[in-house]
Amino acid sequence: EVQLVESGGGLVQPGGSLRLSCAASGFSFSDYPMSWVRQAPGKGLEWVSTINSGGGSTYYADSVKGRFTISTDNAKNTLYLQMNSLKTEDTAVYFCATNGDVGGELICSGGYCYTAKGQGTQVTVSS
Repeated sequence: EVQLVESGGGLVQPGGSLRLSCAASGFSFSDYPMSWVRQAPGKGLEWVSTINSGGGSTYYADSVKGRFTISTDNAKNTLYLQMNSLKTEDTAVYFCATNGDVGGELICSGGYCYTAKGQGTQVTVSS
């Protein structure tokens, strides 16, 4: 069974930092691209960042470019998102996801399609 479990969210002041983690199991983690997406209160799903299967290429939404860094530890089957210089508009539930062929139904929301997505971790940026 494919499982994605996020952790590391919390309450942080503007300008602060958080590091999110996503523990993956049930599929060959290193073979597939992995992404972070988020959903702000009252809004749809928004793509944040993607790392390719080899880890050599990373992609970011303009809204987070230069502030967030995506990475993987294939030995631990874990995806990370280092978030710096956080803004109030970064407040959202953050999910890790993949659109690789890991056996799940393809679901599209907010312009991003995925075959597996975790339950999410809440990030609140507020003073």
